Amino acid sequence: MIPKDPVMLLSYVNMKLRDYYGSLEELCEDLDLDRRELEDQLKGIGCRYDKERNQFQ
Repeated sequence: MIPKDPVMLLSYVNMKLRDYYGSLEELCEDLDLDRRELEDQLKGIGCRYDKERNQFQ
């Protein structure tokens, strides 16, 4: 279960990207998440995915 709160979600996703996944695509596929929905949730708090850094900023 992933966090519903956007700030907690940001921390959770970035930790997973840092420690377990080489890309957002891998994370979404493995955790069965809709990438667009995830990005929209984090965009709501001003964060966008940086592919080069493999994290949301």
